[in-house]
Amino acid sequence: MTELGDPRERDTLDLSGEKLAPLVDTFSRRISYLRLSVTDRCDLRCTYCMPERMTFLPKSEVLTLEELYDLASGFIDRGVTKIRITGGEPLVRRDIIDLFRALGRKLGDGLEELTLTTNATQLSSHADDLFKAGVRRVNVSLDTLDPELFAKLTRRDALGRVLDGIKAAKEAGLMVKLNAVALRGANEEGLPELIEWAHGQGHDVTLIEVMPLGDVEEERLDQYLPLDTVRARLKERWTLTDSPASTGGPARYVDIAQTGGRLGFITPHTHNFCDGCNRIRVTATGQLYPCLGGGERVDLRAALRSEAPQEQLARAFDQAMLIKPERHHFRMDERGADPALARHMSMTGG
Repeated sequence: MTELGDPRERDTLDLSGEKLAPLVDTFSRRISYLRLSVTDRCDLRCTYCMPERMTFLPKSEVLTLEELYDLASGFIDRGVTKIRITGGEPLVRRDIIDLFRALGRKLGDGLEELTLTTNATQLSSHADDLFKAGVRRVNVSLDTLDPELFAKLTRRDALGRVLDGIKAAKEAGLMVKLNAVALRGANEEGLPELIEWAHGQGHDVTLIEVMPLGDVEEERLDQYLPLDTVRARLKERWTLTDSPASTGGPARYVDIAQTGGRLGFITPHTHNFCDGCNRIRVTATGQLYPCLGGGERVDLRAALRSEAPQEQLARAFDQAMLIKPERHHFRMDERGADPALARHMSMTGG
């Protein structure tokens, strides 16, 4: 058996020997960023993400590591330069480091950056291996430093493991950015403490407005906290200066004079950012969603497992560019409304 990522395992999609055309949608946006989910499973049950009794996919429906590698390689051939591995929680998947090692060998050969989004519960065990594989930055989802509130929001008593994971990542040489979902009446009062602590540790922070994806057993409108409100409160405490910094995603950043750190805002509701979207998402079952907030999708698993996978994948990639919408249409102004989409965030990979 050849090693995952060995060039003998796959033929190039470029059958003619010519460079393949980059991925460009009908709004002239070049797609260079792939968010690749490797599992829908997670060891936490965040209240804004999924119900306690979550039904996960049968493992037989999930792409193999070899298939995930082949998909990622195909996207790199079409001009994707940044890949973020997501979930669910990616690090709960068995042998996931093998995929990082294989993709890490693509760095400098079309791929410019390989990153990870994680809840950090398993990060202590994997931080060194991730760095050795070529990962240099990780995003950690952390909404509060209060142990009781953490347990309430995640339905698990795991804050200690998360903080240990963040520490291990820093010691391994990984840059850490914290992602915090701003939740009305829950963590809003503790956000300054989280920001101050993170900046003291040398970590950037990004705040995110809650997104109406999936049935989570709670009223979305009660959770929704506009980041304009948060920013106004923070300006009463600190000096915020707009920053030109960008990590290739939708966040807009400010520098905070008093903490010496950077703070990002992701605002799908209050300030739509879709005009510059350079991203696509692929689920662990191989469904390509051109938009997080849309139902349009292309079945890459069927293409991968067809009798002519190279040809079918090429067609599927092109089809995705044709159906990528101009923007999402999230609404957070109606109590009791159904979620914008039935699928949970853990299905799409954030």
